[in-house]
Amino acid sequence: LSTYAPELSGKRLEILKETVPKLSRVAVFGTSTFPGNAQNLKEVERAAAALKAKLQYLDVLSPKDIGAAFRAAAKGRAEAILQLGSVVFTNERTQLAELAVKSRLPAIYDRSDFVEDGGLMSYGPKITDLYRRAATYVDKILKGRPPTELPVEQPMKFEFIVNLKAARAIGLTIPPNVLVRADKVIR
Repeated sequence: LSTYAPELSGKRLEILKETVPKLSRVAVFGTSTFPGNAQNLKEVERAAAALKAKLQYLDVLSPKDIGAAFRAAAKGRAEAILQLGSVVFTNERTQLAELAVKSRLPAIYDRSDFVEDGGLMSYGPKITDLYRRAATYVDKILKGRPPTELPVEQPMKFEFIVNLKAARAIGLTIPPNVLVRADKVIR
């Protein structure tokens, strides 16, 4: 099973724009050495062109680059942050969320655990659904099916999560039309 869905990167930018209607400058945090980063960035660029938003790509290669990325986003007058998937970010979820709140920047992430650790919003594959689907693969393998015969599957269920505590901390009111679409709201 795969969690890779590059088209969701553009959708995340659309959600940010709906949340902050006057949004015009977005800092995109990515890791150029992470597989899929280039395709994710292309999807964000395509969405940005349609939404007339300027992007500032910031390459975060290690945890020590995170603080510098936030400083560069502030210098570039970013009004929000869009995080692309990367192990660098996954291991530093709490730091990312805290710095986004401290910087008063709305941020959207690729995984729900970022929001559970204090981030504002996430939109991505529903991980619990992937776990359930993985059990069917295990069952097939245990019944003698060679793993090489099993197809790689894309995610089928997605979730949108909003953290109202984080919204209050940065002084942001989530519009009702965005909030009503949330699968989960952290109050």
